[in-house]
Amino acid sequence: MKRRFLAIVSVFLIAAGALPASAQDKRGPVTNLPLPRYVSMKAAEGNVRRGPSLTHRIDWVFKRRGMPLQITAEYGNWRKVQDRDGAGGWVHYALLSGVRTVLIEAEMLPVYINPDPNTQVSAQFESGVVARLGSCSIDWCYVSAGGYRGWTLKSNLWGVDPSEVRE
Repeated sequence: MKRRFLAIVSVFLIAAGALPASAQDKRGPVTNLPLPRYVSMKAAEGNVRRGPSLTHRIDWVFKRRGMPLQITAEYGNWRKVQDRDGAGGWVHYALLSGVRTVLIEAEMLPVYINPDPNTQVSAQFESGVVARLGSCSIDWCYVSAGGYRGWTLKSNLWGVDPSEVRE
């Protein structure tokens, strides 16, 4: 009886918004921002540590300013991040920026003037290019890099969720 009551109360609280309904509703304990979420490297170099403190060993160094990263956990001034390949660790929050960037994942990705493949191509981005992320619809995102900008299919980008819409 008690178990049934707790199940009913849990369903009610989820429906009322008091409890997260899924893992996507998870919030960081420090910032209260959604987890996971995307950020970028603010610094030209950033130490990636095994744990959330200066006493933990440095496993490697990120050496690309603007690189998109995904935050998966928070602890004090530290953020657990991972890159496109899933490699990561703990980085001090001061090395990260809320400016959104994406990594181009397709070879010679066409960037269009409008979010329509029948419009003029304004540029082509090579795989591995880091581009600044603008607005996104369900299927398209506005990106810019190297003075070029335009719309491209979201499925060719790493650093933006498939269901994410940005204005």
